[in-house]
Amino acid sequence: MPRLMAIDYGKKRTGLAVTDPLQLIASGLTTIATHELIPFLKKYFSTEPVETIIIGEPKHLDGNATDATPLVIECIRILKKNFPEIPVVKVDERFTSKMAFQTMIDSGLKKKDRRNKALVDEISATIILQEYLQNKI
Repeated sequence: MPRLMAIDYGKKRTGLAVTDPLQLIASGLTTIATHELIPFLKKYFSTEPVETIIIGEPKHLDGNATDATPLVIECIRILKKNFPEIPVVKVDERFTSKMAFQTMIDSGLKKKDRRNKALVDEISATIILQEYLQNKI
């Protein structure tokens, strides 16, 4: 069974998470430099089948678009162009960074390790994917 992949897209870094092949468990995959996203995905998709890409859609608390929303819309366009056979689904990503930071605290990471923004992005992607899985059921 193909995996699901979540993307926490950012201007500098992009967090990635995937499910297991049974699509039951979301796990952080990696964080990469955003300019390396498409080459990374081409390589990954050549070895791992992915059924759907889930991408976090940034919104303000009131539901309006943020400054980052146009970047995500452009990313979606590029994903659809490069991988037309894989559907791209947007999900609300409000609070994922805060939830990721809280997850780091709850798991006992030291303060120094919690400053690792790449880890926050990877955990955020995992949270996006886990929420998608929960809402899919």
